Amino acid sequence: MTARAGQAPRARAIRLGPRSVIALALVSAIGVAAFGWPFLAPPDSRLGAHAQDAPWLFAGLLVLLVAVVSATIAESGLGPKAVAMLGVLAATGAALRPIGAGTAGIEPMFFLMVLSGRVLGPGFGFTLGSVTMFASALLTGGVGPWMPFQMLAMGWFTMGAGLLPGPDRLRGRGETGLLAAYGFFASFAYGTIMNLAGWPFMGALASGIAFDPHAPVPANLARFLAYCAATSLGWDTGRAVVTVVLTLTLGPTVLKALRRATRRAAFETAVTFEPR
Repeated sequence: MTARAGQAPRARAIRLGPRSVIALALVSAIGVAAFGWPFLAPPDSRLGAHAQDAPWLFAGLLVLLVAVVSATIAESGLGPKAVAMLGVLAATGAALRPIGAGTAGIEPMFFLMVLSGRVLGPGFGFTLGSVTMFASALLTGGVGPWMPFQMLAMGWFTMGAGLLPGPDRLRGRGETGLLAAYGFFASFAYGTIMNLAGWPFMGALASGIAFDPHAPVPANLARFLAYCAATSLGWDTGRAVVTVVLTLTLGPTVLKALRRATRRAAFETAVTFEPR
């Protein structure tokens, strides 16, 4: 009998198991309701009068997020090296986030989330995005009722990169361009989604861009778009530009390093035995 190792494995995305898919679908559905209730609730709803109850919703959402993360790690068959990679990437992203804090849109962590989600797949990507935002909140002291929303939005952001087409075939400039385009539009999407977390609770400002629980959906949609343009458009633009620039300049090198690390950490070569 002689032992012969197989060919060097390719870096493959880590797949979600059935229970993880169900948990992710559940928390995403609750997240959509939590973010979008101003447009889902009828004008005569009394939800707007229960803003003080929001922290309880946030706490429940956080519990579900932790459950999704745990289920993904437990069911995806991650070995200790892959879990260590998750920790390293999350720590790196958390360390990158404070860079440029207070400066319009300089948030280099977003480009790392895009590339990591691309290489490691949507399941690992959602886990990484959530854990990174959690670690960042602990690092910067940003723990608050907004944190579960940030975790969910960043999980979606990173997961989306793992759902892009051609993970096994598209390489080179085509892949880099695809990731840069995704990072550009997803950066605006992230900012828009996060605006929904705070916009319904600024009614005390009596502003023309605040949420009006008695107004119809088209009127509130116009108010929300005005709110986004007035408060976060500049920041979101800066984030999108920084993500594109870093993806185009550093993307090929980082993608190669991530794929090499993935082959070594998460996917071990099987050993087969053949008779002489």
